[in-house]
Amino acid sequence: MGFFQLPVPPTPPGTTVQGKTILITGGNSGMGFEAARQFLSLKASRIIITARDKTRGENAVAALRREFAPNSKNESPVIEFFDLDLDDYQSALRFCDKVKKDVPYLDVLVCNGGVSLMEYQTINSYSHFLIVLELLPLLQATSTHRQAPSRVTFTGSGAQRLTTLAPGKRPLGKTENVLAHFDSKEGFSGMTRYGDSKLLVNAFVRKLATRVSPDEVIVNNFCPGMVSSGMEKNAPLWMRCIVKVIMAIRARSVEVGSRMMVYAVAVTGKESHGKFYENNKVNPAKMFLDEDAGQDFIGRLWRDTLAELVSLDPSLKRWE
Repeated sequence: MGFFQLPVPPTPPGTTVQGKTILITGGNSGMGFEAARQFLSLKASRIIITARDKTRGENAVAALRREFAPNSKNESPVIEFFDLDLDDYQSALRFCDKVKKDVPYLDVLVCNGGVSLMEYQTINSYSHFLIVLELLPLLQATSTHRQAPSRVTFTGSGAQRLTTLAPGKRPLGKTENVLAHFDSKEGFSGMTRYGDSKLLVNAFVRKLATRVSPDEVIVNNFCPGMVSSGMEKNAPLWMRCIVKVIMAIRARSVEVGSRMMVYAVAVTGKESHGKFYENNKVNPAKMFLDEDAGQDFIGRLWRDTLAELVSLDPSLKRWE
């Protein structure tokens, strides 16, 4: 792959999400906020964004409401903010309870919220896995009502190719718990933690796609590529200037990155179920998850994650 990223075509004419309810985690800024704008332009009837900071979430909603105020050409969409801290399982459970109570139909769940930090951190994907499993019955019921598949789309990354699980790096021990492996500070590298977290996302998507029919819920994940979304601010000071220069030369705009999210949600069909998209296409290159060790990892991630999530909500045992 060359240094410069491929151009991304406009969203195809006729694409619409008219009448749909779309929930975007991490929607108060960056790609999540821009995607909300694009979905509203495509006639979404209800947009729910999340943030851990109430003021920022409410400010984002206010900005969207100003831009998409009703006029003679369109009805007023419902635009809301729901509180969610992805670092807190209890916050995720409260969030899911609110969705189940206040959202009668959920057509699209976009798992977008997340950060990339260089210092030691635990993987921040598990709360998204909890949310997806908690809200799957609502997504399935919506599919039955609409007589069309609902959607779960994750923001993924090609950085998963940098996984520390690859041979010669730090593979899983034969009896090691997956969550404990990534929680351990031993062998931690800030340069690869983001890639590991996105590997977990792709592994979860692949496994979930075997448990849910695409006739009910289409599950996929996509890589927006390098996007000018301000992630360089989390890099160490010595690296920040270098990253800024690279971003200025190579990065896609937030508008383009979000357009790829819209593609994964509103353009792809059942053929995208369980798939990872780059440049709006399924990348045919073999990845770690395609190898025997990767297939084993997918099963172990599902088992070990469910064991933890069932301790929070015993009803999730049905997914074991």
